Amino acid sequence: MSPRAGRPGPHTLAFVESPVQLLNVLEWAHAHAPGVELTLVVLSPVDPMTRGQLRRMAELAREEGHRVRWEEARAGAAAPLHTVGGLTGPLRRATRVVLGDPFSRYVQLLLTITRARDVVVVDDGTATMEFVGQLARGERLVRWHRKGGRPGPRDLLLAPVSAAARRRLTPGGTRTVEVFTSMPMEDTPPGVTVRAHTFAWTRARFGPPRIIQGADLVGTSLVETGVVDGDAYLEAVRSLARAHGARRYFAHRRESTVKLHRLAVETGLEIVRPELPLELIARRGPIGRTVLSFPSTVVHTLPLALTGTDVRVTVCDIDPAWLTRTASPRAQGFLSGVTDSARAVHRLPSAAPARP
Repeated sequence: MSPRAGRPGPHTLAFVESPVQLLNVLEWAHAHAPGVELTLVVLSPVDPMTRGQLRRMAELAREEGHRVRWEEARAGAAAPLHTVGGLTGPLRRATRVVLGDPFSRYVQLLLTITRARDVVVVDDGTATMEFVGQLARGERLVRWHRKGGRPGPRDLLLAPVSAAARRRLTPGGTRTVEVFTSMPMEDTPPGVTVRAHTFAWTRARFGPPRIIQGADLVGTSLVETGVVDGDAYLEAVRSLARAHGARRYFAHRRESTVKLHRLAVETGLEIVRPELPLELIARRGPIGRTVLSFPSTVVHTLPLALTGTDVRVTVCDIDPAWLTRTASPRAQGFLSGVTDSARAVHRLPSAAPARP
């Protein structure tokens, strides 16, 4: 049990929907909340891969002395009503709320209930960069890969909830807003406190890793989100693996089984489905001397988690020709920004696969 957990202090309620969000709540508590009385509320998704990683992360949270409340938040039509009703009391009593995904409709609804004066947003990957930018520019909260599209009926129905949540995420009066992030921030909204996320807990808890020869390749869900063409992605992976001698492919938790099977057959890569976020997997090892990644969160987080090791993280650009016709007009600029900022901050080398 962490010596800091369970001591008297302000009551903090944290909401997470992914393993990475849960990891980053643990990192925030380690770095900036000594003595916190932390209750982690897991708003469980239905995806089996994500649920498995969340259960493993929940075990680590309990080992650190934090309380974990598992909510089957999507188990049927009545689940949201049951979940929100059960959380209303804790939300009203909490003095601080920590959340990992300000774009989540579920989290936005919960934000309209809380009276907490302090709100903390922890990293949810590259989406944090977009959230902070939208908040600074006074825009409505829209995920980057959907930006530029017309709002659907569900968006219009939930617009009042989203607007109310946005007000809760804007500092003012006695309300404070903090962003705990490992991402570079170009625009910071007035009054928002930005704190550096360095993966100090991860480095203290795991490793250093055993480093093996060759390269590992990190998968992405850009095909699943409709941004990148599946055939183009497969050819890019094949090219990277051949050029760098990659042996393993660490699958993103949202990648489809059909796509991963095709990758294994056509590239010869060993497909690995991690049971924990990649930052922890890499820190525990074994890990390749070179880690190849397309623009994603890990080009910012892995260099921090692997500080002090000889592992080299290499980033591969997304060729505009790989984008689907339905990809958001914002997609190429956002992905290029992720890549360019990682190169600037972490001095990452580049790998350019052959054009499909």
